[in-house]
Amino acid sequence: MRILMIRHGDPDYEHDSLTEVGKKEAALLAEISEDLHMGDCFVSPLGRAQETASYSLKRLNRSAKTLDWLREFPAKLDINGLEELQKAYPDTKIKDGLYIPRIVWDMVPSYYLTHPEYTDRNAWRESAVAKNSDIVPLYDKVTASLDELLSGYGYVRDGMLYRVERAGTDTITFFCHFGLSCVLLSHLMNVSPFSLWHGTVLAPTSVTEVITEEREQGISMFRAQRIGDVHHLLAGGRKPSFSARFCETYNDAGQRH
Repeated sequence: MRILMIRHGDPDYEHDSLTEVGKKEAALLAEISEDLHMGDCFVSPLGRAQETASYSLKRLNRSAKTLDWLREFPAKLDINGLEELQKAYPDTKIKDGLYIPRIVWDMVPSYYLTHPEYTDRNAWRESAVAKNSDIVPLYDKVTASLDELLSGYGYVRDGMLYRVERAGTDTITFFCHFGLSCVLLSHLMNVSPFSLWHGTVLAPTSVTEVITEEREQGISMFRAQRIGDVHHLLAGGRKPSFSARFCETYNDAGQRH
């Protein structure tokens, strides 16, 4: 089977919608929606994903089912009283003298790359971030929901593999978010989510595709065939939005740091 993960267009996070650029990106995605052969479509409940999906769904004259677990990965980290993590997340906002709970994955590289537990598929669960956030139970809830959905298509999780109870070439498409997509990919590929949060760029409206391989009868695994594909934007004369990235060079104050 085949899974497509499509990130929402350039976001207006304050209003949970798309910017004007994001709307143009979603329109360009819709132009290739027939070629993507999206199959059954599912969408995050958040406005920016819903709006992105609406362009392709209208083009295809189809609907999508909203799944709450496809919302942006909601795990929050509390770094109050933790000097090590305060250094790891130096951009955390402060209110009334306290650090505000924040997303878990935007730690600085000097911390991430000197703490090997974050790249280990199991050890990240015992990390300082895991102990001071709700990342583990939320990760397990999201991935269990994914496996429940896949079982309906005949692919049942068994350890690190999937048992094929009903082989098929179905496609399912998720209109969702960067952080959430990395969680799904990490589960399908059996790696730490931090490796994908820090090692990939999924630009707005990018297409990520994973496919099953059943080299042994009844036993399947997922492999990524493309990650963060933006050819629809380039064909339409648009550069990918920068909101997926951090600064290319530190001295470029115009880019996100």
